[in-house]
Amino acid sequence: MGKLMDNIAIKRAITRIAHEIIEKNKGTEDIIVVGIQRRGDFIANRIAKLLKEIEGKDIPTGKLDITLYRDDLSSIANQPVIHKTEIPVNIDEKIVILVDDVLYTGRTIRAALDELIDFGRPKRIQLAVLIDRGHRELPIKADYIGKSIPTNTNDIVDVYLKEIDKRDEVIIKKGK
Repeated sequence: MGKLMDNIAIKRAITRIAHEIIEKNKGTEDIIVVGIQRRGDFIANRIAKLLKEIEGKDIPTGKLDITLYRDDLSSIANQPVIHKTEIPVNIDEKIVILVDDVLYTGRTIRAALDELIDFGRPKRIQLAVLIDRGHRELPIKADYIGKSIPTNTNDIVDVYLKEIDKRDEVIIKKGK
């Protein structure tokens, strides 16, 4: 087991992502930040807060619960827990920054894209992740990455955020 990121490294990564979003989009006009529940939602809120601090404009923020869009729903639970999806504004012709904590196979992102499209037709969807650990099963690539780490498929990457875990930290547990 090893610590990949502490609270300072996480803060720096999220700050860098916020600056990259502004640079790539030439500001924050028409941007909506949407986090994938649970931890992507908290990271999205942090990014939106930084965007506001830098650009001086409120950034609409939403959250997605992709549970019903998963391709493995029948294998994860008989009674899955469904959380609320909230998209506070119309996403048509907007730039949606989709946020998750860890990018792995790409299946979570595929489910999130399916759900987002049910809300409208954005001009563009960009992906921001705190950790990219590789091993994609689908052709999905992040636009903004906090940290890329080489992993084995049986490793476990755990992201802890102070909003729910009382600490900011990323840990890797080596698999067998």
